[in-house]
Amino acid sequence: MPVPLRPAVLAALVAACACAQAAGAERGRQLLAQYQCGSCHGIPGVASAGGGVASSLEGFGRRSYIAGRLPNRADVLARWIEQPKALVPDTAMPAMGVSPADARDMAAYLLELK
Repeated sequence: MPVPLRPAVLAALVAACACAQAAGAERGRQLLAQYQCGSCHGIPGVASAGGGVASSLEGFGRRSYIAGRLPNRADVLARWIEQPKALVPDTAMPAMGVSPADARDMAAYLLELK
């Protein structure tokens, strides 16, 4: 029979999870600069991201769709960042060699942009 978690233990687990998510999002912000996403996109919080070739990613977490076609969910966004042409073959967004782990962190940051 499962043992119920005490409120203090549950609160500690939730706090640890939130802390890990925040760390992933911060890493994602740094990775957006490293992969030079700002060459095309304007990205709030990324100093080198002033590109005007593609859409600004300001408020990205409020959007319903990625590239106007895909549901804006963390798993889909990570896959989009990793392999955009696998999801939308005619997209202008290039594959930048982003690893799955990096893509997850980058997606975490972008989804925080409200």
